Amino acid sequence: MQVREITGHIESFAPLSYQESYDNAGLQTGHPDQEVTAVLICIDITDAVIEEALRLEANLIISHHPLIFRGLKKLTGSNYTERLVIEAIRQNLSIYAAHTNLDAVHTGVNHKMGEKLGLKNTRILVPMADHLRKLVFFVPADHADTVRQDIFKAGAGHIGAYDMCSFSAPGEGTFRGSEESDPFVGEKGNMHTEPEYRVETIFPKERENQIIRALIRSHPYEEVAYDIYPLANKYDRAGSGAIGELEKPLDEQSFLRLLKERFNTSVIRHTGLLDKKIKRIALCGGSGSFLLSRAITSGADAFVSGDFKYHQFFDADSRILVADIGHYESEQFTKEIFYELLTKKFTKFAVYLSEVNTNPVNYF
Repeated sequence: MQVREITGHIESFAPLSYQESYDNAGLQTGHPDQEVTAVLICIDITDAVIEEALRLEANLIISHHPLIFRGLKKLTGSNYTERLVIEAIRQNLSIYAAHTNLDAVHTGVNHKMGEKLGLKNTRILVPMADHLRKLVFFVPADHADTVRQDIFKAGAGHIGAYDMCSFSAPGEGTFRGSEESDPFVGEKGNMHTEPEYRVETIFPKERENQIIRALIRSHPYEEVAYDIYPLANKYDRAGSGAIGELEKPLDEQSFLRLLKERFNTSVIRHTGLLDKKIKRIALCGGSGSFLLSRAITSGADAFVSGDFKYHQFFDADSRILVADIGHYESEQFTKEIFYELLTKKFTKFAVYLSEVNTNPVNYF
């Protein structure tokens, strides 16, 4: 098993194109062709995690947080990032990170938080913009079904919980081939009219190359006529944060106790209690204060995240209960996402969950 096979599977679930501009998800040390002995899954890369990987003879570490966030100008070991990169290279360890791309995917970090709370109807809080494209192509009527099936397999035609979505309309196509042409139908030098279908479908932009390759490969014409349009529609399978509902409303103190229990934390920083029931919950793993206004406008009763600053608590303005459970605490179950993803695909491969608590924040 090579590194590229494992990381490729992760990226089919959480494409790198989903990551934020400041992020550095992807392979950070090692080579894509390296043979993998075993995988260790963690939240952060630390000295203890590297020691654990070596003890388990795992030469691929998959982390949620990237070890390298910013460009390295030197490798002298003067800080923990440089020191750990040097050690990884020395020990021939590959390090891979899936960070904000795993946050953004519909069934990623935020969905896992909702799952731990037992939320129903969990969905993206702020769907991704400028991400959808429409493909329009023209195909002989007798070949329309074959071409449709091939582009669906390549990733076209998904709308919410539905797949294989398209629209077709019959019409007539005309063309005339030059002396250099090799027409599928008709004769060189003569205009030909062919019964065709105009087929329309939708796709996320990261699948464009695969879909166009499938279209050209399966289409019978020598020259394939197609158009691609950007769409203003929101993409509800990826974006920021999540929102869902508790099966039964809870009073605020019971809700805070539930958070403590499900996220294994003894401390929750929160805004003042509003003496109302909590049912609709907005979520964001990690640092989520940037989503507070969207959580309020969504009608959420509570917003669960981490890393709120002092003045940001005022922004709740008595309209929502903010519960800061901590950055690490909100993302601790991300390891389960990686584990489920890999063990379902690679059933005879050693995948370990790190037992190292890498939370840099301690409570007294």
